[in-house]
Amino acid sequence: MNSSPAKKKLFALGSIAFAAVLLGIVFDAVAKSDDKAQIQALEEQLASAFAAKDVDKIMQFYAPGDDLFVFDVIPPRQYVGAAAYRKDFEDFFAAAATGPMTDQISDLGITTDGKLAFAHVTSALAWTDKKGTKFEMVLRTTDCLKKIKGKWLIVHEHNSVPVDLSNAKADLMSKP
Repeated sequence: MNSSPAKKKLFALGSIAFAAVLLGIVFDAVAKSDDKAQIQALEEQLASAFAAKDVDKIMQFYAPGDDLFVFDVIPPRQYVGAAAYRKDFEDFFAAAATGPMTDQISDLGITTDGKLAFAHVTSALAWTDKKGTKFEMVLRTTDCLKKIKGKWLIVHEHNSVPVDLSNAKADLMSKP
């Protein structure tokens, strides 16, 4: 059973193309796994920096300049730019969270395509204010991340708590 040279070339080209597709799938899976690990580390380090009230460290996880847009749970409705969000953290730590603080994350989910990613996380926060009053809340966060110069950074963040529509009050200790 002899095959013509043209059929052999066609078979070889088809085999190479098939191998390239398989390698692409494998490399894509490895890249996505690596991206997810990097984003998981980012979210964990961000929670640690928040608990430590280290604003400089916190801001390392966000896009610089005006490339950042945030909806936070405290007014105003939105923060545009890294400087505005930095001030939000500074004001919160100075006024509300002057004592010890914890930030325990759970329910972390990450989706990425290699250039953009979405992460959602639930944070159980606890802190003590300067009067010694203890506060607790469960915060829901969705982060949109972009790979900038090879590093994942948050470009959009949305923090929220559910609202009980029967009394228009925030549910600060929401359960799934």
